[in-house]
Amino acid sequence: MRRTALAALCLAAATTVGLTGCTPGQDKADNKPANSKSKEPFAGLSGGEIADRAMKATTGASSLRMKGDVVDTDGNIRIDMALNKKGECAGTMSMGGQGKADLVKTGDTVYMKYDEAFLRAQSKGESKSDTDAAVAMLAGKWTKMAAKGQDAKDIAGFCDLDSVLGGAEDGNSDATRGKTTTVDGTPAIVLHEKDGKDRYTIYVATQGKPYVLRVDGASAKEPMNLDFSDFDQPVPAKKPTGKIIDLDALGG
Repeated sequence: MRRTALAALCLAAATTVGLTGCTPGQDKADNKPANSKSKEPFAGLSGGEIADRAMKATTGASSLRMKGDVVDTDGNIRIDMALNKKGECAGTMSMGGQGKADLVKTGDTVYMKYDEAFLRAQSKGESKSDTDAAVAMLAGKWTKMAAKGQDAKDIAGFCDLDSVLGGAEDGNSDATRGKTTTVDGTPAIVLHEKDGKDRYTIYVATQGKPYVLRVDGASAKEPMNLDFSDFDQPVPAKKPTGKIIDLDALGG
């Protein structure tokens, strides 16, 4: 049951790593020379050059919040997670729109809390008695696992921002420029990128640091929509209060 949830989070992390496309090559720069007085954002820069700056700024952030949907063969995975380069994270996830799990990693411990709908959805194939027992024991209660343990090490890696965005700063993007718009009130420029049959639309902030604000991926196998915000903000990763069930002690 828990391994299914961990696999889903790892898929989200892997998809995020690939959000840049980063296929070789780069389009030619705009014909207009760079002009600091121009109102055009990133005047004189090609889409690839803007994308590379955006990746450098985003991977340089000490923390961020990632929110959105990733689709795989098992259905829709929704995540809303704040994470940093210290390996801390706090947020929620759901799969197939069935229930929700809360996640916190701080220090060397991973804490998770599942609601009943999530537990039942992840117990398909198990007997009713086993599922009912799991629900009675775990639903609505915080659990903990050692971050280096077999069941938690993958999710602990997901909580590390360096791991999630690893390789995204390599550059050599072939993105092309699109229109200007706003993302949650922040001015942005739209970039278009492709990787084989997959298509990505990337929104980059045009004010302040050129952070990636949103990525929409059109893929037959793994479409996704992810928003990025709260750059360099503290991650609310605190040990839950009250009784916590030690899953490692249960041998599970």
